[in-house]
Amino acid sequence: MKIEKAIGTVMAVIFCLITACSSNKAVEKSTGVPMTPVAPKLLPYSIQPGDQLDIKFFYNPELNETVTVRPDGMITLQLIDDVKVAGLSPSELDALLTKEYSKDLRKPVLSVIVRTFTAQRVFVGGEVVQPGLVQLAPGMHPVQAVFQAGGFRETAKPEAAIVIRKGEGNKPIPVLLDLNDAMYGVGQGASFELQPDDIVYIPKSTIAKVNKWVDEYIQGMLMFNGWSFGIGYELDKEDKWKVF
Repeated sequence: MKIEKAIGTVMAVIFCLITACSSNKAVEKSTGVPMTPVAPKLLPYSIQPGDQLDIKFFYNPELNETVTVRPDGMITLQLIDDVKVAGLSPSELDALLTKEYSKDLRKPVLSVIVRTFTAQRVFVGGEVVQPGLVQLAPGMHPVQAVFQAGGFRETAKPEAAIVIRKGEGNKPIPVLLDLNDAMYGVGQGASFELQPDDIVYIPKSTIAKVNKWVDEYIQGMLMFNGWSFGIGYELDKEDKWKVF
């Protein structure tokens, strides 16, 4: 009776795991962060160390400069010396420089142009062959980033992929995407464009999680009590869990 009760408990827990892991609510409950069903609003580009900037003056061309943002996020310009620019958008820097040059020039008119960008990267983690940073190409989608990381593992659950993006105030915004459909050009994941510093996370499939849990906990517990059994999952037959 004890082993039958133990097996019944195991099967109930497995059923809960299978049903819970397939919903957004389960993800929200486990992470504590509400999932975003649609792509978050795109934020203006932020200037980063290594970017090359063109500073062009309409009425004072002698002040035109091409500068590279230093590792400390600063640039040095004529008349105003060092200026902190990292983290600003081009329009914000335009407004800042206009204000600073107004101290020496009458109604300065200038433009800030990002000539070259520093290497843009995204992080791909979870159930991919080679987790890590991949270089971000213009218009890259999550599936392309995953392929850059070696592709999905057999234990991956691409239909529950999560992209984590920095929002306003550096607040993380998680977006749930179905990359299984995206591989066939269907759904939001097929058109979702990645931005620098995005994190693409591919979770484990439910079966992989349950198998690991069975191997590390349930079997160890029952083996400790002198029992030995296995749990198998047959996808090509009745699609049911069986104890053997």
